[in-house]
Amino acid sequence: MSQTQQVLIVGAGCFGLSTAYHLLKRGYQNITVIDRSPVLPAPDAASTDINKIVRSSYADAFYAHLAREAIADWKDAELWGDTYHESGVYCPLVVGEEYTDKAYENDVAAGARIEHLSGADAIRKVFPPGVSVAVPENARGWLNRDGGWAFASQGITRLMDRVTSLGGKIVPGKAVAEFLKKDGKTTGVRCEDGTVFEADLTVLAVGSWTASAFPELSLQTQCLATGQTVAMIQLTPEEGDQYRDCPVVLNFVTGVYMFPPNQDNIVKLAIHGGGYTQTVENAKSAQVISTPRTITSHGKDGLRIPKAAAQKLRAELAQVYPELAKKPFAATRLCWYTDAPDENWVIGYHPEDSSLVLATAGSGHAYKFLPVVGRLVADAIEGKLPPDVASRFAVNRPHAKDGVVAPELRYQPAEELVVDQLCGPDDLLPVPS
Repeated sequence: MSQTQQVLIVGAGCFGLSTAYHLLKRGYQNITVIDRSPVLPAPDAASTDINKIVRSSYADAFYAHLAREAIADWKDAELWGDTYHESGVYCPLVVGEEYTDKAYENDVAAGARIEHLSGADAIRKVFPPGVSVAVPENARGWLNRDGGWAFASQGITRLMDRVTSLGGKIVPGKAVAEFLKKDGKTTGVRCEDGTVFEADLTVLAVGSWTASAFPELSLQTQCLATGQTVAMIQLTPEEGDQYRDCPVVLNFVTGVYMFPPNQDNIVKLAIHGGGYTQTVENAKSAQVISTPRTITSHGKDGLRIPKAAAQKLRAELAQVYPELAKKPFAATRLCWYTDAPDENWVIGYHPEDSSLVLATAGSGHAYKFLPVVGRLVADAIEGKLPPDVASRFAVNRPHAKDGVVAPELRYQPAEELVVDQLCGPDDLLPVPS
C-alpha cells in the first residue's frame, strides 16, 4: 500500500486505536477511525474498564516475549502518564498444573524480576503488613515484579489523543450498516445514518460485535462473543490505603484474578474462563449468533452476572482476602470478549477480500498489549509478519483435525446465559456467618 491511500478502521477500541497509532507512526497520512458509540471510549467496550492485568506470565513464549515488550512501552510516561501501575503479579503454583509451570519457566527464562515463594510466610510477605491473607501453610507461588495493572479507560483515552495529534481522524456515532463492494473487494462502508466512508483498505476491529454485526463474514466459530464475569467491592479510604500496595493476584487454575484498590478505592475481581454466550437471531440474517448483552443494549440489566459466577467469585475471594469477602459487591458487569477457539488473535487479510483486514479476537488477553498489538496489525497490512506469526493469527486457520471447528473443541466452552439466573440485589450480599 501507498502511505497516501485511505485506511478506514472500524472500531475505536484496543485493536483499532493501536493499529491507527502504529500506521501513523509509519507515515500513513489518511487514517480514519469510526465507532458505533456516540461516546468514546464506548461505555460497553471491554477496554472501557477501571483496570486490566499487565503481565508477562504466559505458557506460550510468543506472548511472554511480546508482553515484556509491551511492559517496556507502558513505562513511557509521556504517552501513557500514570496509566500503568507496577504492583507486581502474584501467581499461585499448583503441582502438576502444566500452564502455570510453563508460565513460570518462561518468566524465569526471560529474565523477569521473579521471586519464588515457598510456604505461607513467604507469600504473606509480598502483601502489605496488616492485610489478612488466607494462605495454606504448604502453598507455593511466584511474584513477578515486572507487571501489574493498567487503568484501562485512561489508556484508551490517551491513545485516542495521540492518534489525533498525529493527524488521524476519530469519528464517533457511526455504526456500520454494510460494506461497500466493487469486484468483490471492500471499498468502504455505509453507516446506519447514511454516511459513506470510502477506503482503499478497511480494518475491522469491532471486538465482541465482530460476528453479530457482520454475519455475512461467517465468523461465528472463529470470533465467539462471550460475557466474562466481573464484580467490584467499594472500600473506605482507610481500607483502600491498607490494601493499596497489594499485588495483582492471578490464579491460572481457577481463572479468578483480583486487583488492588484503584484511586476510587474499588477492588475488582473477575473470572477468565469460558464465559457466557447470548445466542439470538441476528437482525441482518437468519443466523443465530452470540451477541453482547451490555449496559448499552439492556441498561443496568446488562451488567448483571449469573448467580453461580457471583458465588464462585466470593468463595475465591475468601481464599485470598477473607475480610473483603465479608463485604457486599457494589457492582457487577458482564465484560464481553471475542474468543477464538485457540485463544490466539485474528489478525490478517480476509481470505476472500484483499481490501479487508481483521484485527480482533482478543480472547480476554489483548489489552495489556495495547502499546504493541497495532504493530502486528501494521505488519500484517504490509506483508511483514513472519510466516509462523501470520499462520498463528490467520483468519481461516484450522482449529481441529481436518479443520473441523465445534464449540466443544474450544479450550474452555462457554455456557448459555439464562436471564432468570442472573444476580439480584440479594445475591450481591455476603453469606451470613
